[in-house]
Amino acid sequence: MSFSKLLTLLWMIGLVWADASTKHYIVYMGQHSHPTSESVVKANHHLLASVTGSLLAAQEATLHHYSKSFRGFSAVLTPSQAQQLSERNPVISVFESRMNKLHTTHSWDFLGVDYIHQYNHLKMDLGSDVIVGVIDTGVWPESDSYDDQGLGPVPTKFKGECVPGERFTLSNCNRKIIGARFYSKGFEAEMGPLESFNSIFFRSARDSDGHGTHTSSTIAGSMVANASLFGMARGTARGGAPGARLAIYKACWFNLCSDADLLSALDDSISDGVDIISLSLGPDPPQPIYFEDAISIGAFHAFQKGILVSASAGNSFFPNTACNVAPWILTVAASSLDREFNSNIYLGNSQILKGFSLNPFKMESSYALITGGAAAAQGIPAKNASFCKNNTLDATIIKGRIVVCALEALTDNRRAKALVVRQGGGVGIILIDPFAKDVGFQFVIPATLIGQEEAQMLQLYMTTNKNPVARISPTITISNTKPAPKVAVFSSRGPNILTPDIIKPDVTAPGLNILAAWSPVATEATAGQSVSYNVISGTSMSCPHISATAAIIRSYRPLLSPAAIMSAIMTTATVLDNTNHIIRRDPDEAETNPFDYGSGHINPTAALNPGLVYDFDANDIIKFLCSTGASSKQLKNLTGETTYCSYPPKPSYNFNYPSIGVSSLNGSLSVYRTVTYYGEGPIVYVAHVDYPAGVRITVTPSKLGFTKTGEKMTYRVDFVPYKQSNGTYVFGALTWSNGVHRVRSPISLNVVSL
Repeated sequence: MSFSKLLTLLWMIGLVWADASTKHYIVYMGQHSHPTSESVVKANHHLLASVTGSLLAAQEATLHHYSKSFRGFSAVLTPSQAQQLSERNPVISVFESRMNKLHTTHSWDFLGVDYIHQYNHLKMDLGSDVIVGVIDTGVWPESDSYDDQGLGPVPTKFKGECVPGERFTLSNCNRKIIGARFYSKGFEAEMGPLESFNSIFFRSARDSDGHGTHTSSTIAGSMVANASLFGMARGTARGGAPGARLAIYKACWFNLCSDADLLSALDDSISDGVDIISLSLGPDPPQPIYFEDAISIGAFHAFQKGILVSASAGNSFFPNTACNVAPWILTVAASSLDREFNSNIYLGNSQILKGFSLNPFKMESSYALITGGAAAAQGIPAKNASFCKNNTLDATIIKGRIVVCALEALTDNRRAKALVVRQGGGVGIILIDPFAKDVGFQFVIPATLIGQEEAQMLQLYMTTNKNPVARISPTITISNTKPAPKVAVFSSRGPNILTPDIIKPDVTAPGLNILAAWSPVATEATAGQSVSYNVISGTSMSCPHISATAAIIRSYRPLLSPAAIMSAIMTTATVLDNTNHIIRRDPDEAETNPFDYGSGHINPTAALNPGLVYDFDANDIIKFLCSTGASSKQLKNLTGETTYCSYPPKPSYNFNYPSIGVSSLNGSLSVYRTVTYYGEGPIVYVAHVDYPAGVRITVTPSKLGFTKTGEKMTYRVDFVPYKQSNGTYVFGALTWSNGVHRVRSPISLNVVSL
């Protein structure tokens, strides 16, 4: 989801529609051999009738049927009925459906993808048949970003539908938006009817939230000249893969997505024949185990069918919070562009303070300054009033003034503070926000965010001047800033709490202040103003950049597996910013490591020709899960097939992943990897090692000689620790180079004994 929406959701109060004695469950049965979807539905009803007592009761309880890519259903049941079902054949698992949250003009230029020159010699042209399935909040089809001029016929491989609904007809699909579906049964079973939210919505694939329009247009939007948000970020808007087609699956409402609806969308998208699935959403931390997580289960079936799933890592700020961490999902962190949105403060003493905001308003003159704490309403402590929350400020004091407000908590609703100030007659707000000052927010009055250093300068001015005044300037767009990229402050971090030998997130991409198409009825995030293009932030915005890059690779190299595409993106990423230093993290430019950015910041052009790739298939995933202690029942839960682990299992650190992690290094250890060559003619790659602190590393062989494309070679990495890391990870890297290609794998080690 976007970062600002995450903050809003943290203070929303959920509604419960289902009877308190019942809950919404997903009944999962894995692969099936039924000849038609109708036969699956009939069988599901008969199975459910065995615990509800009648076929009619079963039909009334059922909400979703998963009948295409795998078998299952969701239903409103009592805990006792759910337990009885879990003991029936052929049921593999029964688990409660949970809610997930929704986690550009310049970004593609920053990434080095030049539309005119780049695509003239690639297969990603106007006749592309690559299809990206976007599971999100829908689409605003009238946006110029979905113009299908010049596109060829809808690919014959696509088996999806354009489902009509409220303000959405067959004519809203075209050769760009080739399919559109929507799902709400799970959401309404868990949260109540859509009407109860008293917000604009459409019972169709039409987007009333803006999020889905933003993500899908970032992936495959057509070129739109002179796009901007009130003049900010002006330029030509385009998706990363403008020749790709979009299949829209609306499974999220009011920023929330039910597991049951998501699984239904995944079932349909796999069956419809998409090539890439983009998921800018996920569960709150901690991440559910793979075997009881709808996204992990659905993504595994997609992986089996050759579909790459790209998903956002989340916006939870802290270590150990990354979600969507299954190794068959490409997990995306968020980073910045070389662009800032400055809304500076001009003080009465001619001093200028640097502020950040998306502020289109112009102040014609300076206004008196006052802190929220100095304008406390009667009976409200000054400290409480300093946070500028509802009913804490005295309107007679703040009227006609600019109010300086502070954060009580990281999750404060920043826009709500501006509403409080406006309601009291304030003319502007300066928010002291050392955490998210770089994130572009839109407010209902002139507003800007400042960091701690500027806050100290402002405080000094206000305490040394009898009548302090200021003016907040409209936002100006500053390009070519350095250093960039930086990992965004909100981006969720590793290590991977489920399987820490797999470094997560996998990669980072632009997710801070991204301009893309928007739903004009989605005005909550735009300070009540209707816009066609909007600037928002979040790992939701970085995920589409990876999905588009994957689409480009799939078009250029159609035979690559999902794992090979993941590898191409990861091993060609860079860990250096535009000053040639290691990427830092906002807001204070703190040092980063692979738990912040994974393998690094994407380089789409390099990913087209990775040189070597690390490949794996579903059988390798099963062996990996066996190494983590998965039981046969758990494996059947995921795959739908009876699977037994071989003993001894292959260690999890030997899973053929593009990164190398050992979460518990007890003395010397050898790790193995296999690479596949994609190139022309004989070539030799040489190993280069960046050594983690306290660990010696030897690579055998240190040179890999290939004679033809598709050739595979295995190498061994020996780790010999000579210093314990005291419970913290140490980091390094292994890079294979032939003088042209650099195939880089980050290394993370936790040395627990020598």
